[in-house]
Amino acid sequence: MIDAMVRATIRRYQLPGIAVGVIEDGRLVFARGYGETVHGSGDPITRHTLFKIASNSKAMTAALLARLVQQGKLQWNDPVVKYLPEFAMHDAWVTAHMTVNDLLVHNSGLPEGGGDLMLWPEPNAFTRDDIVHGLRYIKPAYGFRAGYAYDNLLYVVAGKVAEAAGGATYEALIQRELFEPLGLHDCKVGAFVLREAGSVAQPHGRDGDKIVPTRPDPAQVPAIASAPAGGVRCSLDDMLVWANNFLAPTPAQLQWLSPVQRAELWEARTPMPISRQRRQWDNTHYYAYAYGFRLADVDGQWTVSHTGTLGGMYSMMMLLPDRKSGFVFMINGDGGNARTVLGTALLKLFTAPATSLGVDGYANALAKPAISTPATAHAPLPDLRKRTAVRPAAMRNWLGVWRDPWFGDVRICGVGQHVEWRSAKSEKMHGQITQLDSRMLLVWQDEAVDENAWLDFTGNGQSRRLRMAKFDPHGDFSSDYEDLDFQRVGDCD
Repeated sequence: MIDAMVRATIRRYQLPGIAVGVIEDGRLVFARGYGETVHGSGDPITRHTLFKIASNSKAMTAALLARLVQQGKLQWNDPVVKYLPEFAMHDAWVTAHMTVNDLLVHNSGLPEGGGDLMLWPEPNAFTRDDIVHGLRYIKPAYGFRAGYAYDNLLYVVAGKVAEAAGGATYEALIQRELFEPLGLHDCKVGAFVLREAGSVAQPHGRDGDKIVPTRPDPAQVPAIASAPAGGVRCSLDDMLVWANNFLAPTPAQLQWLSPVQRAELWEARTPMPISRQRRQWDNTHYYAYAYGFRLADVDGQWTVSHTGTLGGMYSMMMLLPDRKSGFVFMINGDGGNARTVLGTALLKLFTAPATSLGVDGYANALAKPAISTPATAHAPLPDLRKRTAVRPAAMRNWLGVWRDPWFGDVRICGVGQHVEWRSAKSEKMHGQITQLDSRMLLVWQDEAVDENAWLDFTGNGQSRRLRMAKFDPHGDFSSDYEDLDFQRVGDCD
C-alpha cells in the first residue's frame, strides 16, 4: 500500500526522485528510494542518497542546544547577550530580554521571513556575524512574544549561541553532539567535496511540462551561513534513525538526551494559526510550535512534525509518539503539493484509514480552486510579457549606489541600453529594470531567484529612497523585499 501511494504521487506530480521511510511501533517497516538524483542521469535515489532536509534542520539545532543545556554549558532562559554581547534587536528592551529559548519559537516580533535575503538565494557573501549585526535594523511586525511569524534568522543566532557555549563551530558541534553519538554517518553539514560524498540528490524545477535540474551543487560545496536554520543534508536511513530516536529511544539514546530535555523540546510554546484545510482534512483543534518541532492533534491523535522547503527540495518528518510510529520522506523536485498530498495520505494510514481519500483524492481536492470571498480573493497579476526595458536616460535621477542597513549596497547603473540592478553581497540578485503598467519591475537574470520585485523610488537629492515589494504579493515570504529601505549613497562611477 505504501509503495502504491508513493508511485501514485510520483505519477501525479512527475517527481524526479523521492526517498520514503515508515516506522511502525518502533520498527522500520518500509524504506525505499525512487527516481534519480539528477533527472535523466540514470543515477538512482537510494536509502543513502543525501538530500537537503531544509528546515528539518531546525530540530537538530534545537537538540544541539538541549545537549548543551544537559551538559550545563547554557540554560534555556539565559539572555542571548550573555553569549553574544554584540546581539541586538530593533528594540533595546527586546535585546536585553530575549532568551535562548526565544530564538527557537517564532514569536520574536520579526516579520515573517524577515531578513531571509541574507540567507537565500545561495551562494552569497553574508556571514553569520553579518546576520547577527543586521537584525537590529529589521523593524518588528508585532510585539515581542505577542504572536507567531515564522523566521529563520534567529535559528542562525541560535547556532552562534551554541558556538559560544560549546567552544566550537556550529558544524563541528553538530558532528560531535548529534551525528557521531547517534550514528548518523551519512549526514553532512558544512563544506564538502561533491564527488567524495557518494549519492547526492540535486534540486529540480519545472520548465513547462519538463523536469529540469536547478541550483546544482558545485564541485566544492561550501559551508553556508544558513546551516542552523536549514543547511543540513541527510540520507533516508539517517533520518529514520533520527526519527526513531524520538519514537523508541534506546538506553544509549536516552543517555545522549535525557527525558527531561526531550520533554523540553516537545513542550508547546507558540500557538499557530490553523488553516481551513487542516481543520477539514485532519480535524485539528490545536497547533503549536515547540523547539524546532510542530505539535498538532490529527483525528484525535498527537503528532510531532516539521517540513523543509529549499529551492527544489522538499522534506517531511511526521511522528506519532503515542504509537511509536511515523514516517520521513524527501523530494528533489517541485514537490510542494506532492508533499502535502503524500504526507496526508501516509498520516491517514495511522489516524483514519477508513476515511482517507488516498493520493488521488487529496490531490484532486487540492487542485480544486478555493472558494474565495471579497476579503480573500487575489487580484490577477499583470502580464509579464507586456514589460519593456527601461533606458538609462529615463532613470537618470535614480542611477547610483543604494544602501540598506542590513542588506548592504546595490548598484543601479546603466549597462548599454539597459539598467542593471546588482547586489554587492548576493551574486544571484542581479537583474534588469523594466517597466510594466507604469511601474518599475526588477526581473532577475537567474530564474533561481524566486520572486521578481516592484521598485518604488521617492524623494530627491540626499533624501532619495527606494522601497521594494514582491511582484506577487502572495509569493514566498523569504523574498522579504518589503523589509528593505534603501537610501542613495553614491554615483555609479
